[in-house]
Amino acid sequence: MPAVASRGRGRRTINEINMVPFIDVMLVLLIIFMVTAPLITPSLIDLPTVGKARRSPDRKLEVVIGKDEKLVLKSGDQSRPLSIAELAASVVAVQAGQPADSVAVVISADRSVKYESVVMVMDTLQRAGVQRVGLSVQLAR
Repeated sequence: MPAVASRGRGRRTINEINMVPFIDVMLVLLIIFMVTAPLITPSLIDLPTVGKARRSPDRKLEVVIGKDEKLVLKSGDQSRPLSIAELAASVVAVQAGQPADSVAVVISADRSVKYESVVMVMDTLQRAGVQRVGLSVQLAR
């Protein structure tokens, strides 16, 4: 309800908002935040570092996804093309006689390859029980 001011002959309403209650509320909220902020404990995230790695893999398999989305499996000096259906069986066959985390699989994809293709390869490997799957990156120059 607007306040009424009387100046001179007539009564006139004041069309201004009273800011005092708003300022009071803001100061109370400021005090509440200042008191509760030190009580909030920040969560700590334990990020892995290179020095904390369990151990480096004995062998590294590289799955290369070309521009035409064809797969090539590289193991040392050998490389052979294969399909997505053959990929899991080939990687599991290489890992057969060794501990599960001694063979790392690295996925290298061309920049123009759809992200969906890379995720499909990762999903196929993880469903086959491959423990260590990583992505190869190239640093920008």
